[in-house]
Amino acid sequence: MALVIPKESYSGKIYSVTLGSGAKAVTIGGASALPYLSFEGTFPNKPAVALEVTDIAPDDWPETVKKAVSGAASNPVQWAKFCQQNGADAVALRLIGTHPDQQNKSADEAAKIAAEVAAAIDIPLIILGSGHVEKDTQVLQAAAASTRGKNCTIGKAVEENYKTIAAAVMANDHKLIAMSQLDVNLAKQLNILLSQMGFDKERIIMDPMSSALGYGLEYTYSVMERIRQAALLQNDPMMQTPVVCDIGANVWKVKETMAPDAEVPEWGGLEDRALAWEAITASAMITAGADMLIMRHPGAAAKTKELIAELMG
Repeated sequence: MALVIPKESYSGKIYSVTLGSGAKAVTIGGASALPYLSFEGTFPNKPAVALEVTDIAPDDWPETVKKAVSGAASNPVQWAKFCQQNGADAVALRLIGTHPDQQNKSADEAAKIAAEVAAAIDIPLIILGSGHVEKDTQVLQAAAASTRGKNCTIGKAVEENYKTIAAAVMANDHKLIAMSQLDVNLAKQLNILLSQMGFDKERIIMDPMSSALGYGLEYTYSVMERIRQAALLQNDPMMQTPVVCDIGANVWKVKETMAPDAEVPEWGGLEDRALAWEAITASAMITAGADMLIMRHPGAAAKTKELIAELMG
């Protein structure tokens, strides 16, 4: 008797969201089944891999990843071009220099940098704040205005500032990253609040927060699984937005990506170990349902893209 593989049927589907414009625009989402179960549904768009760029030199990054971006890191425009040349699907510009504890750059300064980077690349641009809620409100408003017409992805909007940021994103025709704190209900609530103010849910990308391998990855994975199950099995329209995982910022602060060979020789060479740590974290996130990853090491990003090609194949 022939083996019959049991199949799940899904009533929901992930929205497709297009980032950027022109020939190198990228569309994410669109899945009609749980990740890579191709015998149960379709996956028209592969996950996108963005490489991170900062507006100021990343002095706090480990040497391994600083060496990988070479001398490009001294200038965000050149760095963005470097990312495009190294196969990134998108560039994620993090305006860390605007943080009051960093250089406290003004919103106008940040907007100028964002516009220059957007003009220098053909691939989609993601514009991220520094993580300071009050300052991000000003900075992301200005950056959204200065990049109007580029269909950028702006974030991250959180419960404390989503109204102002979402209004600026709507006014300038961009996409929005909405971030919640590793909780399915909070993620849904923020999407509902955005929809109630008139923001099109098909222009939202969810960031449920992510973590690094060995540092809470299992909990992140379980939250993302529940988000996907709600979207596909329960047909919940507020959970059907694509998901982004901002993994580079988490991976490159853990001891496994920084401890020198002499200190822990049993862990293997630092460079290979650190690169693998980001790539393995990325692999977990895409199998949990991530539609876009923000990474730091070009080598880790390349390995991740190889895995995506195999999964999609």
